[in-house]
Amino acid sequence: MNEASATIAIVEDDSAIRRLVSEVLQNEGFRVEAAEDAAGMDGILSRVRPDLVILDLMLPGEDGLSICRRLYAHERFPILILSAKSDEIDRVVGLETGADDYLVKPFGPRELIARVRAILRRGPRTQGPATRRFSVGNLVVDLDARQVVDQQNEPVALTGAEFDLFACFIQRPRRVLTRDQIGKWTRGRMLDPLDRSVDMIVSRLRRKLDRSSPGANLISTVRNGGYLLTVHVTQAS
Repeated sequence: MNEASATIAIVEDDSAIRRLVSEVLQNEGFRVEAAEDAAGMDGILSRVRPDLVILDLMLPGEDGLSICRRLYAHERFPILILSAKSDEIDRVVGLETGADDYLVKPFGPRELIARVRAILRRGPRTQGPATRRFSVGNLVVDLDARQVVDQQNEPVALTGAEFDLFACFIQRPRRVLTRDQIGKWTRGRMLDPLDRSVDMIVSRLRRKLDRSSPGANLISTVRNGGYLLTVHVTQAS
C-alpha cells in the first residue's frame, strides 16, 4: 500500500484527542476522516472506504467493542483500538473482538504513527503475476489474497493480526520464533517485556486452526524458546 494515499477514519468522542490524532496523521501525509460516535462513523463509511479505522472504546451510544465486532463481521477494515483501559483483560477482549492492535492512552505521536504504519504495511502487496499460495497441512493459504481455506474449500476466518502471525510462520517454517521476533516482523517493533499480545494472538490462531485441522497441532510452544510451525510448507497449485 502507498501510505501517502491511505485514508484513516478516527472515531473518538473526546474532541481534544480527536483533533490531536487528526493533526498528527495529517502532518504525516495521511487523509483523515473523523467522527465522534458510531453514527458519524457510519456517515464516513457511506462516503469513503478507509484503509484503517482508529477506534476509541468508550463512546456514547454504541460502544467501541460493538463497533469493532460489526466492522469485523461485515467490512474487515483493519482496526486500531485506543483506550485508557490498560488491564490485560481489556487488551484481550479488544483483540478477541477483531482489532489488529491496541494502544493505551496516553500515547506519544511517534508510537501512534509507528502502529499505524505497521498495520498499513500488512495490507496486500502487488507481487506480479505469480501468486504466493501455500499448502500448510490440509490448509491452503494465499498470502496475496490474505485467505485461508480448508480441505472442503471453506474459508477459515482470521483477523488481520491472526493472518499476519500465520503468514509470519509460513514464511519461516519449522523454525522457532521468539515473541520479540514475531513482534518485530508483524508489528515493526520490539515488544515490551510485559506485553502478552503475541501470546494471545497465538492462542486465538491455534484454536481456529485446530477447528479446521483437528489433531494437527500446527503451532507448538517451545519451552523457553517461542513458537514453531510444525508442518512442512509447500507451494500450492
